[in-house]
Amino acid sequence: MALKEEYIKSGNWLFKRRSYLPLILLVIFIFGLKNYKYLGNNEALDDYWEIFCLLVSFIGLGIRSYTIGHTPKGTSGRNTKGQVAETLNTKGIYSVVRHPLYLGNFIIWFGISLFAHSWWLSLICILVFWVYYERIMFAEENFLIKKFGKQYMDWAEKTPAFIPKLKGWEKSNLPFSFRNVLKREYNGFFSIIVVFTFLEVLSDFIVNRKLEIDLMWLIIFGVGLIIFLTLRTLKKKTNILSVKDR
Repeated sequence: MALKEEYIKSGNWLFKRRSYLPLILLVIFIFGLKNYKYLGNNEALDDYWEIFCLLVSFIGLGIRSYTIGHTPKGTSGRNTKGQVAETLNTKGIYSVVRHPLYLGNFIIWFGISLFAHSWWLSLICILVFWVYYERIMFAEENFLIKKFGKQYMDWAEKTPAFIPKLKGWEKSNLPFSFRNVLKREYNGFFSIIVVFTFLEVLSDFIVNRKLEIDLMWLIIFGVGLIIFLTLRTLKKKTNILSVKDR
């Protein structure tokens, strides 16, 4: 089997199992925390660092949210059953980068990897993410080439795959839908908070040998849980978050 076909085959396999990547990375992070120390041996300074890391991850979530807010229905999104694309998105954020959702995912996990203030842990995160998602992108683009042909090739010719270009922005065909974002990204929002809260409790246990949670993180987790449960209820029990053709 040629290398390209092997990448596509493995990419399709990984696409259906890409929800497991966070578990793989989380195991790596737990291992990386075994010799954890507060940044500068100062707990207060370390708290500021944790908030910085959280904000980095929320930037990644923001990229995902902006993308989804302008995306029509009939795209893969968080679907893991197979490739889906009723239309080819080439406007808005897709006019400067071909895989903005994966870019957002990368920044989310890069922010998490910074938590342990370990350069090798962040490097491993980057390498694992790249090996995993490179194959998924191969498979996804192969699907899009077969479906959209020259239209896709012309767009790909001028649009980078992962690192956004700084010019050539084209306005999205659809207006931004905040309700669509709330409907589709509340799981991702709360998952970030859960992971950071878990790492905070684990890191404090490693340093102090005591199972506890700081008030700041207790508040962050509590607010996140309320938002999560509220949005989940609205999605499951009402049509408030439903948007036509999204």
